[in-house]
Amino acid sequence: MATIGFIGLGNMGGPMAANLVKAGHTVKGFDLAEDALATARANGIEIVATAKDIAAEAELVVTMLPAGKHVLSVYTGPDGLLSAAAPGTVFIDSSTIDVASARAVHQAASDADMLMLDAPVSGGVGGASAGTLTFMAGGPSEAFDRARPILEIMGQKIVHCGDAGAGQAAKICNNMILGISMIAACEGFALAEKLGLDKQALFDVASTSSGQCWSINTYCPVPGPVPASPANRDYEPGFATALMLKDLKLAQDAAQDVGAATPMGAQAAQLYSLFDAAGHGGTDFSGIIRFLRGDLVD
Repeated sequence: MATIGFIGLGNMGGPMAANLVKAGHTVKGFDLAEDALATARANGIEIVATAKDIAAEAELVVTMLPAGKHVLSVYTGPDGLLSAAAPGTVFIDSSTIDVASARAVHQAASDADMLMLDAPVSGGVGGASAGTLTFMAGGPSEAFDRARPILEIMGQKIVHCGDAGAGQAAKICNNMILGISMIAACEGFALAEKLGLDKQALFDVASTSSGQCWSINTYCPVPGPVPASPANRDYEPGFATALMLKDLKLAQDAAQDVGAATPMGAQAAQLYSLFDAAGHGGTDFSGIIRFLRGDLVD
């Protein structure tokens, strides 16, 4: 069993770290939020005083942070992880950040003789708790091979997408597709309502014919057809609108950097931006059906 460091013990990182403890590993954790630390302690995670303290003791470190600037600071700042870790330490960054920042951290890790993966996740809080996340990993094969046994504790599908930054690229492309498809599903169900078509009838058709997609079959944006979807819980996330908007903006930034045409992605980003600005950043992203209906009830 290994000693594993975990930085970022919030809604996603906390359950992920707890699953490592359940598997028998020693997990040393750090977070700035007292509530997150209290929950982590209750789950058997040893809390340390600083992020740097983790790197000095761990064979492998996982980070789950809000944005690229936080990742760069934690890894490469004056008291960063790379300044304290032993050569050969494996780092897994499961944050969802911009590709450029991910590649910059990879380079810094390589220069310090460390092994690095960018490995963002899909599956939400439920997947983090159940250990059923999908990991999209970018980085050298040696890092992936060493990290894989740990990733398999926290997820059920582990994909090595390519070199540095490839995990982040896969994540933002996937979530751009998801954002677009959810809007399409919401528009379809909103139109069905106006036409007097029963939502279950539309679901029965669309979920088994050419309209089928994850946004309908698994996460249907209206109550009833898929009992587990957030639509049945007043759009309690799930996957919050603010997080979807973050990923759509990352996709648009990446598209601009490489000169890719993403008109539907741009439109999805604009619509989610309007929904977020209306005060619904904490609503599940499928709740955008309310905006499309012209109904902004909280």
